[in-house]
Amino acid sequence: MRYAKLGRTGLDVSVVTLGCMSWGDPARGGHPWVLDEDSARTIIKDALESGITVFDTANVYSAGSSEEYTGRALRDFAHREDVVIATKVHGRMRPGPYGAGLSRKAILHEIDESLHRLGTEYVDLYQIHRWDPTVPIEETMEALHDVVRAGKARYLGASSMYAWQFAKAQHVAESNGWTPFVSMQDHYNLLYREEEREMLPLCADQGVGVIPWSPLARGRLTRDWDEETARSESDQFGSSLYRDEDRGIVEAVAQVAERRGVPRAQVALAWLLHQPVVTSPIVGVTKPHHLSDAVAAVDLELSSSELEELGAGYVPHAIAGHR
Repeated sequence: MRYAKLGRTGLDVSVVTLGCMSWGDPARGGHPWVLDEDSARTIIKDALESGITVFDTANVYSAGSSEEYTGRALRDFAHREDVVIATKVHGRMRPGPYGAGLSRKAILHEIDESLHRLGTEYVDLYQIHRWDPTVPIEETMEALHDVVRAGKARYLGASSMYAWQFAKAQHVAESNGWTPFVSMQDHYNLLYREEEREMLPLCADQGVGVIPWSPLARGRLTRDWDEETARSESDQFGSSLYRDEDRGIVEAVAQVAERRGVPRAQVALAWLLHQPVVTSPIVGVTKPHHLSDAVAAVDLELSSSELEELGAGYVPHAIAGHR
């Protein structure tokens, strides 16, 4: 495993992040394909042994049970000071006007709820899961700053939004002496590269760490285009992200992988790790080989011709992953 600074901070992170949406309690609103707690514990333990130090979850994942499973496993298998715990706020957690969003009332309540579920006094990275157009960004950024000042979060991050929104949030924080975002968790992979137009250049210019979600395009980059999985058959959100024009890139990944004699997942992740602005892709794991492929991708060096081959067939997409 390699480690890198998260943006311009002093925080070292493993260059692979373990995504924790893969487990939770289906009875509490989790996806039908999520893993139970025993399976999650095995994956988290193996990830720690492989050198992964960053674990990304969210309050909304399986209605909080992802945070619970992740927190219990990390308490049992790691020292708190040796891991980076990241979670998110924005999604709906309960009915009513205060059960979602980025108001001061919601943020200050949800950070305490997340800390309780995780069983920790602080999170290392507290992220807004999406932009909230119903709340002034000044209110959101001041509330997040107060979370940091209270010692409940070490750093702040954001997730998918338009570049102008991210720039506005950063400007508001800087103008008021509040804590800015140090990371951007955006939708970026071989099948979806729209972030290269504005968001990624902004992050590179401002020294913001990039931790992409769905680096394997919901698994599409790891299998034949027409092959279905239990997740893909029930993943309505994922089915809206990609389209038939992407088939050629999936085939290019397969060709490079066959020539190299490695699984396709390693090639797709290695391409992402070759992008200078990317710090640590967030990899979801439901099977042991998903983890071993992610770790092996760190050391897979792709040639310039292979990188060109993998990216040559890209077709522009409509914005996907946020509104």
